[in-house]
Amino acid sequence: MGVLPTDTHAEALRKEILVLFSSVTTLLSFVWVGTYAALGLYVSAAIPLSYQVFSVVNLAVFAKRKRYRFFRASTLTLGLLLPFILQLSLGGFLPSSAVVLWSFTAPLGALLFSRRAEAAGWFAAFVGIVGLSAAVDPLLTNTADIPDGIVIAFLALNILGVTGTAFFLLYYFVRERERAAALIAAERERSERLLLNVLPAPIAERLKSGESPIADRASEAGVLFADIVGFTPLSERMHPDELVRLLDEVFSLFDGLVEAHGLEKIKTVGDAYMVASGLLGGSEHHAEELAETALEMQEAISRKPPLLVRIGMDVGPVVAGVIGRRRFIYDLWGDTVNTASRMEAQGIPGAIQVTERAYERLAPAFVFEERGMIEVRGKGPMRTYLLVGSSEGVPTSGGLPSPAGVVEGAADPPAV
Repeated sequence: MGVLPTDTHAEALRKEILVLFSSVTTLLSFVWVGTYAALGLYVSAAIPLSYQVFSVVNLAVFAKRKRYRFFRASTLTLGLLLPFILQLSLGGFLPSSAVVLWSFTAPLGALLFSRRAEAAGWFAAFVGIVGLSAAVDPLLTNTADIPDGIVIAFLALNILGVTGTAFFLLYYFVRERERAAALIAAERERSERLLLNVLPAPIAERLKSGESPIADRASEAGVLFADIVGFTPLSERMHPDELVRLLDEVFSLFDGLVEAHGLEKIKTVGDAYMVASGLLGGSEHHAEELAETALEMQEAISRKPPLLVRIGMDVGPVVAGVIGRRRFIYDLWGDTVNTASRMEAQGIPGAIQVTERAYERLAPAFVFEERGMIEVRGKGPMRTYLLVGSSEGVPTSGGLPSPAGVVEGAADPPAV
């Protein structure tokens, strides 16, 4: 009741508890109204009755106009003053069973429904009310004739009523706060997972700590580009759902291989997949891990005919960093990145083409076939090699072009 769409969860919770508090105390007032009316104390019975009437009207106005501040102030003011007035009408602490205890609900409510500074003011007002009650108590001469049994019963009821109301409201507040905390924790965990899907964990931590800009230089990093051969004409023949499912299957497979080798997936662009090694304190054998990943990518795709993957690799210096404000991305720049991209774009379907410096870095741990000199766009003539397998166990041709065919077509690589 009275909650606005623009309210935060905390604001909505305060309004809910205040409505609950007002409703509970209004219902409890029937005990005092009925008892005092039965004893013929009609003036005293009229005080809690007036509280009930005002509370119902106040709730109706709040539900319609959503004026929370007025609703809060009026509810707390009545809760503070009416028990004091009721106690005076009955002749003091003893005949009223210390009904002024109910005035404590005002600072308690202020603590739950407003700021702590305001709650301190309401508590000071409660202390003043109790002090005033004690000061005027000896001067009161209108002591009500109430049976001792009812006085004792009402004393117990006042104590239990105030403490019970306090416990009930605090219990509700804590329960809702814990529920909100659980939702926030789940949302934070979800955000963390999403962030780690976009950025490497060390970069995500630096970003959360407020570091900006994030930029690093790596003297030696491996860069791999993998591209599905003939994807554009294939995409024109496939239904969008089938196309996305295919890409998701292939790239999820690549994701598993990259994670298993401790590498960093940088991004996907269309049907191209980019991986890097040697970043963020990677292993000194990062280049070997990257080469093993390339071979496993090639083997995995070979089991999904008619798909073929074209892979290019280079090893060298790069600059890495985070760019963007909203949809940020961890990316790499430098000649190594451009050259690796050229190795893929001008490679051979089903083969892994690497630069001469990547070959020198990886030999003799791996077996290569020399492709020879090719004209690389933007780079000129370059000597390139085809990664065939690990020196521990070289695979069979497995659909790779024969060495002779590769060298013969070196000057003019096949167009795809």
